[in-house]
Amino acid sequence: MCSLQDIICNILLLILYCINWNIMKEKKIIQIFTTWRFLFFSIWKLPMVLIARIRVKDLNKEQSKVSVPYNYINKNPFNSMYFAVQAMAAELSTGALVILHAEKHNISMLVTHLDSQYFKKAQTQVHFICLDGNKIKTCVQKAIETNEGQTCRLTSKGYDINGVCVSEFNITWSLKTRTT
Repeated sequence: MCSLQDIICNILLLILYCINWNIMKEKKIIQIFTTWRFLFFSIWKLPMVLIARIRVKDLNKEQSKVSVPYNYINKNPFNSMYFAVQAMAAELSTGALVILHAEKHNISMLVTHLDSQYFKKAQTQVHFICLDGNKIKTCVQKAIETNEGQTCRLTSKGYDINGVCVSEFNITWSLKTRTT
């Protein structure tokens, strides 16, 4: 027969295991996006990202940074980066954050709206930065609590190598708990 102390010890071990499991899952998602594993993920899920050579440079709970080079494949006839390539990079910068926050909660995610502004020709490598991690966390929590779909409007800004903002994208994500 187990003593109360053994039961409490087993419960604490189970809680620590669950916490470590969630941390390990977050690290796994970050590793998929920021290491060589992204190559295979791109082939499987995002082949156009692979062709455009878009890369996730930094990903954590608060922000993500995605880079896209300026090269022959990505440029338009006006010698600047094609707007659709910028949109892909901006969407990936927000999408990686959404996946990081929503994956462990069985949340479905879908882009429902995108609008953009362009301030300058993108003629160098561009880094897209999304700083809306806390906003996503709030939307995911609200979707879980209410069991209703939530919309989350995220901003991703693109900066050239000189630090000049060349474009800004506002991407609206719909987040909803999946029914099993």
